[in-house]
Amino acid sequence: MRVPESQLAVLNAASATDAQTIERLADETGLKPETVTQAAFELRDDGYVAVEERTDVEYELTEEGREYVADGLPEVRLYRAAVEAGAADDPVPMGQVIGASGLGGPEVDIALANFGRKGYGEIDSGELSADADADAGSDPESTVLAALADGDGIENADESTLEQLVSRNLLDRREETVRSVTLTDEGVTLLMEGVEAAETVDRLTPEMLTSGEWEDVEFTEYNVEADAAEARGGKTHILRQTADRVKDVLVGMGFQEMEGPHADADFWINDCLFMPQDHPARTHWDRFALDVPPIEELPEDLVDRVEDAHRRGVGPDGDGYHSPWSEDFARAIALRGHTTSLSMRYLSGHEVGELEPPQRYFSVEKVYRNDTLDPTHLLEFYQIEGWVMADDLSVRDLMGTFEEFYAQFGITDIQFKPHYNPYTEPSFELFGRHPETGELIEIGNSGMFRDEVLEPLGVECDVMAWGLALERLLMLMYGFDDIRDVHGTMSDIELLRETEVLR
Repeated sequence: MRVPESQLAVLNAASATDAQTIERLADETGLKPETVTQAAFELRDDGYVAVEERTDVEYELTEEGREYVADGLPEVRLYRAAVEAGAADDPVPMGQVIGASGLGGPEVDIALANFGRKGYGEIDSGELSADADADAGSDPESTVLAALADGDGIENADESTLEQLVSRNLLDRREETVRSVTLTDEGVTLLMEGVEAAETVDRLTPEMLTSGEWEDVEFTEYNVEADAAEARGGKTHILRQTADRVKDVLVGMGFQEMEGPHADADFWINDCLFMPQDHPARTHWDRFALDVPPIEELPEDLVDRVEDAHRRGVGPDGDGYHSPWSEDFARAIALRGHTTSLSMRYLSGHEVGELEPPQRYFSVEKVYRNDTLDPTHLLEFYQIEGWVMADDLSVRDLMGTFEEFYAQFGITDIQFKPHYNPYTEPSFELFGRHPETGELIEIGNSGMFRDEVLEPLGVECDVMAWGLALERLLMLMYGFDDIRDVHGTMSDIELLRETEVLR
């Protein structure tokens, strides 16, 4: 029997008792690994060899991981400082513990986020208490990092610990598919009966046609039943597809789209919304402040009116907040925590000039919040912002708008719950029922803008407004139970590839 030279080389190098890797066969035959792989699969299809595959996983410390091996994980350092400060007996001011720990910059937030997750203690009202029974010296994540740094094996490491270290960017995870080849009984019989190399060609070239050589060569047989290589073409991300559909629906409902900066002055993000400057949502716990020069171009008359609303309120019964208000803070730049900053720009006339009612505007844009990652929260996500300016609007108009909007996506079970917002009154949250778990999921927040918001902006009619979560809409449409599978660094690529887009 005659077979191509590459197949003959693999047959002669393979063993019936000892599985040989593709790399080892390539070394023994002098062929390229990809040539050996092709020959092995062709021999497998003919029944002469067996090909087994396994996936080897290796982990390597990142630069940040190596730093923590030397200095210790931030949460461990925070715990030790807390114990030394007496937090195992009585709560200690958090600032005191952070100062004693030597942590600074992003390490502070990292330490606080993981301190509670690992059960090292609790943080409440600015004070920190430590669990005296916690064993920070045997921290599983620290143990794995130290073992890798020392060159020791981590075969017994808990998979969840490794995944956590990868998600924290302290480890790099690499996967490699290893293929091994073993002669079958048919392959052994073939070698015993004798096999020769056939000089074959696998393609017809112009030169062969010109010279007439094609009449004398032997062409390689093609296995038309063999699986073809899978070609994965690019596609629009399901979140972007849904965002585009949301835009189409809102435009169909008579809305126009807003645009504006992702990094903006706190004035537009919060002050115009009648959010007090000492509100917890305006601290570094929730807000991503940027170390850049403050914004200079703000309408001075609007700044004065907004400050007056904060200090003294609006109308004869207004009282304001009686809390500190700083124009420097208002001019500071941060990543927007909601796209309502765009609404303030448009309603004030700053963006497109003074607007006369009725008006409808929307945006579907990314926002940024310092949230704890979980199945329904990310550090950055998409918000469906919208507002309607008109005379004599009511909550019934707002509810009806939501019912019409969500019905376009096949969602009809919408529930409303009264809520408090500093910038709307009345206000309510929206909930939808998850199609798989039956759980009610918060999908948005809404209300009628207060006089303290509208009067400084120069708006004399009613404005109803909302902020809806695009990712939560996705969960209700497709039944996803963990938005991290769809959006962010932990996305499930196969899920994204296989999910059929709903129309």
